[in-house]
Amino acid sequence: MSVSSELFAKALKLIPGGVNSPVRAFRSVGGAPFFVTRADGATLTTADGRELIDFVCTWGPAILGHNHPVIREAIRTALDRGTSFGTPNPLEVEMAELITQFVPSIEKVRMCNSGTEATMSAIRLARGFTGRDKIIKFSGCYHGHSDSLLIKAGSGALTHGNPDSAGVPASFAQETIVLPFNDAPAVESAFAAHPGQIACVILEPYIGNVGFILPDRGYLQALREITARHGAVLIFDEVMTGFRLARGGVQELEGIRPDLTTLGKIIGGGLPVGAFGGRAEIMDRLAPLGPVYQAGTLSGNPLAMAAGIAGLKLLRELDPYPRLDRLGRQLRDAVLAAAQAKGLAVQVPQCGSMLSVFFTATPVRDYASALTGDAKVFGRFFSACLEGGVYLPPSAYEAWFLSTAHEGSAIDRACEVISRAIAGL
Repeated sequence: MSVSSELFAKALKLIPGGVNSPVRAFRSVGGAPFFVTRADGATLTTADGRELIDFVCTWGPAILGHNHPVIREAIRTALDRGTSFGTPNPLEVEMAELITQFVPSIEKVRMCNSGTEATMSAIRLARGFTGRDKIIKFSGCYHGHSDSLLIKAGSGALTHGNPDSAGVPASFAQETIVLPFNDAPAVESAFAAHPGQIACVILEPYIGNVGFILPDRGYLQALREITARHGAVLIFDEVMTGFRLARGGVQELEGIRPDLTTLGKIIGGGLPVGAFGGRAEIMDRLAPLGPVYQAGTLSGNPLAMAAGIAGLKLLRELDPYPRLDRLGRQLRDAVLAAAQAKGLAVQVPQCGSMLSVFFTATPVRDYASALTGDAKVFGRFFSACLEGGVYLPPSAYEAWFLSTAHEGSAIDRACEVISRAIAGL
């Protein structure tokens, strides 16, 4: 029995499903999860000593590769001063300065501890600011596991066949309007049907939680115009895409200023973190200035701040985005070439260091078309890649992530493995 198998057997007795986040369970791709004891650069080392080229990258944060020496040193320096203070610390101010410099739509920012906290708080703030109750979200967009948002969600909820979570009161769900992505007329209709009642529209501007899906040309601009016209708050959930596709996220690429933005992942340098920010007049509705309450014992934790600051400064110094896009295109082109040689229909939406592979002939532009992808074929593909030493997200409905550490032999080797896996389907 392998070390990972022994650990998983023990975990099953102590942790629900043996995992602390559902998508790690491998249920949609078959088999049991492996356990990791170390991560460096583009590589994971399993508890059984096997090295794997990693395209999960901690689900996004490791844009500069795992265990980056500059980030590690920043954490070590901060650790010497203490793990938590329970008071304001200078690193919080430095982080706020960096975020507001990188993302012009964010005039003020509040730190928290996870993407779920960030989106939950941003919606509460939008409701408090507008005095309205209803929200609009989109099928397949995952914004964490707070009650109002686990309705037609993506990520693990979709992977495990539970797009609507048990335990969410029906009264909460009634305040959430779920619409198809890339359908601006549906948004117009929703506002017409609920005049003066919709507080906000929240979306992943480039979806990463039902696989990677790009918006149609002009769609995000239409959302900006519609929300502004109806006095609703536009929230971009850039927990995944923030600082990953560009220093200013999707809103930089698209030239759009949302009212609020939620962040996470990269700003923690691999440690737990979240943030939300936006227009000062909205943010000033937060306690202690305003009536919208939000708090967190470990918000602005000095270790997470130190790691995130080091990472953001490296991104500013290195400007890795053209390099990351080349890596993404290399991986995409390898998949397309192998699929064409095999006579296999495949869609590979890609932007910068994010992409997905859908085994379908249908162009993927929303939740419904994502579900046309053959998850069973993906499961066989995943297993073949893993056998060859390449670790992909263990779900047909998750984005892949690349890092600067994939440059060179790692990306070349991965393309070879992935091409062989497709040839063997």
